[in-house]
Amino acid sequence: MSQEKRIIGYWLALLAFSLLYSFVCKRYNFLRMKKYILAIDQGTTSTRAILISQKGEKLFQAQRPLECLFPKPGWVEQDPDQIWISVVDVINELLIVSGAKIEEVASIGITNQRETTIVWDKKSGKAIYNAIVWQSKETQEICERYRSHTEEIASKTGLRLNPYFSASKIRFILENVKGAEEKAKKGDLYFGTVDSWIIFKMTNGKNHFTDVSNASRTMLFNIFDTAWDPELLKLWKIPESMLPEVKENSCDYGEASFFHGGVHINGVAGDQQAALFGQCCYQNGESKNTYGTGCFMLMNTGNKPILSKNGLLTTVAWKLNGETTYALEGSVFIGGAVVQWVRDQMRWFEDSSDSEMYAKKRPDTAGVYFVPAFVGLGTPYWDDDARGSIFGLTRGADRHNITRAALYSIAYQSKDVIDTMKKEACLTLPVLKVDGGASSNAMLMQFQADILQCEVRIPKCVETTALGAGYFAGLGVGFWKNKHEIEVNHEFAKRYYPVMDPKEADKLYKGWQMAVKATRVFKGQ
Repeated sequence: MSQEKRIIGYWLALLAFSLLYSFVCKRYNFLRMKKYILAIDQGTTSTRAILISQKGEKLFQAQRPLECLFPKPGWVEQDPDQIWISVVDVINELLIVSGAKIEEVASIGITNQRETTIVWDKKSGKAIYNAIVWQSKETQEICERYRSHTEEIASKTGLRLNPYFSASKIRFILENVKGAEEKAKKGDLYFGTVDSWIIFKMTNGKNHFTDVSNASRTMLFNIFDTAWDPELLKLWKIPESMLPEVKENSCDYGEASFFHGGVHINGVAGDQQAALFGQCCYQNGESKNTYGTGCFMLMNTGNKPILSKNGLLTTVAWKLNGETTYALEGSVFIGGAVVQWVRDQMRWFEDSSDSEMYAKKRPDTAGVYFVPAFVGLGTPYWDDDARGSIFGLTRGADRHNITRAALYSIAYQSKDVIDTMKKEACLTLPVLKVDGGASSNAMLMQFQADILQCEVRIPKCVETTALGAGYFAGLGVGFWKNKHEIEVNHEFAKRYYPVMDPKEADKLYKGWQMAVKATRVFKGQ
């Protein structure tokens, strides 16, 4: 070999080594620098942001309360701009308090209150009406118009015809905002659940996306085809141009360019599906119950949807690597919100966390049953006309008894759902995984174990909704390699076992069923 060829070979080898060394160094620095997953949990009453470590630990948290508007009885709305502002606030606070830099965030995950509906002008990015919250009953009259299509809707979406879901909310906005129908036909309007609104804002109006779990709550999405259903869109007179593109839960939703730093959104899921994932309910039959403003029980049913005949909803849990996982769901409209009602309307205590101490001043409810049907009853009744009631009052009953009855109502409603789910899926329930704010109430959790006659487990990190979104985001960028790596980190902080005699539990529950029956007879005015 000539000297000239040897010199050229030497320089080529040196160049290859330099390139390899540079790549390894950059890769190492990238992995070393990316320390966190940032998860946003946009809920009905507050917005949270948490930083998650690779061990699945919650390192820091920021939270902002969010105001609900009640323009008419039964109507619940929110200001879309305030939702977005709360997201910006919690992210900024989180980074300041933690001392973390946005460049140290590997990915962003988003989870959100589902069904809440926003319609906005796609050019200006301004909402044309308030966000109509999932709890709102303002579209009940519209749903009545579609009553003859109940079976058709259920057979494609797994949902019941109810104001709870997004389709009737979109129709309400198009009918009640001047010029909205025409703008929608021209393709000038976007619809989104809260995740889509946040993604649109975070990407500076570039991306209009949602995930399969949120899409499955709109009453416009065919859960068998995992796609928007043309016949349902025609039925509801909603142009497809309004709808976001539907993506899997762990994939690239775009760069969060509003915050700079080059970080991308790689995980999105509706709050209850995120909590199911965050609780590591990855196997068929595993279940969780979230105690938030409402209570939501989900059971993983694997890769085949089970259409319920007993008032449950069939929903998409998540979609990963082309494979869809389904779940059965039961919904309690008023869970922790009953404690807020006692706090704010009756003013018996100042903080929701005081409810346990307050209720413990009496050993029982003195025979009182509180049915908090403030916005109707969810699973398995689906009675929109029912209204809240208190039964069994005697002169010996006082505010402490009533507060205890309010807490017990959360457990009773959850049992309504769980019993229905066990019947539907032909499964037993030896263990219930729980999370959400009210799961910190030891008295409530013990009563839940007693009335269900099963073990109740609380995870070390109760922010499982945010964790689930974070897990989806982390899987999307290789922060965690697989679900098994996540499961290894999942720990339980407390376990409750039933101590009540089964006959006593059965007697108390029969009293609850009588109270519900009486509530449904009296519809109010």
